[in-house]
Amino acid sequence: MTSAQLYQRTIGDLLRQWRERRRMSQLDLAIQAEVSTRHLSFVETGRAKPSREMILHLADELEVPLRERNHLLLAAGYAPVYTEMSLDAPEMGPVRKAVAQLLKAHEPYPAAVIDRRWNLVDANASTALFTVLAAPELLEPPINVLRLSLHPDGMAPHVANLGEWRAHLLSRLRRQINLTADADLVALHDELRGYPCDQPEPEVELPGPGDIAVPLRVRADGHSGGHELTFLSTVSTFGTPLDITVAELSIESFFPADDATAEYLTDRSRKF
Repeated sequence: MTSAQLYQRTIGDLLRQWRERRRMSQLDLAIQAEVSTRHLSFVETGRAKPSREMILHLADELEVPLRERNHLLLAAGYAPVYTEMSLDAPEMGPVRKAVAQLLKAHEPYPAAVIDRRWNLVDANASTALFTVLAAPELLEPPINVLRLSLHPDGMAPHVANLGEWRAHLLSRLRRQINLTADADLVALHDELRGYPCDQPEPEVELPGPGDIAVPLRVRADGHSGGHELTFLSTVSTFGTPLDITVAELSIESFFPADDATAEYLTDRSRKF
């Protein structure tokens, strides 16, 4: 949907769309937001114009991303309230500092910062363990980490559990699409689904023997006889973002899942 098409939609239409996306009835939302069902119905049908505060209140209850909250305000005739500053802006100095500290502190383990469309924003030196496996064209900015991970010229041939890891990443992407309704993410999902995979992809993530989370198993030296490293990953976000750029940043940190991986990464860091 283009911006012009978006702003042709009424605020009632957009709120109803988000409510239905969250699989909530008018009664559910009214109770959760502590507003009358009658008033909510009038807002959705255009019989009542919501205040700016009401729009933001309903958007908060519906967990609408900040970018889309601005779209709701514009559709109702109000000015946007959430800024979208470049990471290079002076005001973003504390954010840059916090990100740099997190990346550095995570060495010698890989960690990367990505934006809402999975493009690489920053990374620590240890992520070279992954990027060195990819064809140069996949490393031209903007680097999309999902494309890098699943492309046949990227990490995919070196991921020992590609079917399992691919299913996990695509599942995460689908959840993000459900949350944001981002058309660009839908296109990315369709692209990634078209990549070849010679392993079965589980429809449901079930733990293997001894697994507590979906692991990433990478052949570090790029061939079957190399070191097989096993990682668990965590995702961090800023807890109270009021800027769109900050809200859409996430930091993915990889931790060694066994002693052999930890020892390999420690030894590798001493050589560089």
